[in-house]
Amino acid sequence: MVEPLMNSEEQLLKFAKIITGHFSNKKQALLNSRDFAHINIYFRPLKWHIFKGPGFYSEQSYSHDPWRPYRQGIHKLTHENGIFKLLNFGVTRAERLAGAGFEPSLLDELSPDQLIERAGCTMHFREISSGKYCGEVEPGRACLVPRDGKLTYLVSEVNVDLFSWVSKDQGFDPATNELCWGSEHGSLNFERISKINNELDANWISSNTKIEEQ
Repeated sequence: MVEPLMNSEEQLLKFAKIITGHFSNKKQALLNSRDFAHINIYFRPLKWHIFKGPGFYSEQSYSHDPWRPYRQGIHKLTHENGIFKLLNFGVTRAERLAGAGFEPSLLDELSPDQLIERAGCTMHFREISSGKYCGEVEPGRACLVPRDGKLTYLVSEVNVDLFSWVSKDQGFDPATNELCWGSEHGSLNFERISKINNELDANWISSNTKIEEQ
């Protein structure tokens, strides 16, 4: 059955509902605890006023230490020429948001003036089949990540659909292109635990502009 054509806002909403959620690689970690730690990923929608448009808070943490995530991010969602772009931002005093993946009230502390753009780190996603998206860091090798006292450039790949999140992150030396860290034993394979997308609707994508201006 051929799906009806969607406008840009409908496509944004479809993608947003897929990428939001709580994902866990518990099964992978139990099967191979030597090579894979048990990790939780949270991708939670932000209130509309942060970007005056759709955005997310993301958090990755080890299951044994959920209140100290090893990665946090703020993401603005846009769509252009078939590409879903997740612009990447850091946040001042990120420790105040630690745990917001599963305790969303902590995001009440977030305001737009706290955001710090991470240049070169936008993720580009494409829909490769119905409801399945493949993403990678924007071209240019400009997403620089400090590790062990030196800068590396990030290569990141994500495949996400209604049921799973499969990711592979690696850091390379900008001068030699040698692998410095990450994904030595292959991709991390997460299963969706929950959707976290009940509040997502057309208003979250665009209509709140009119609501807030009234």
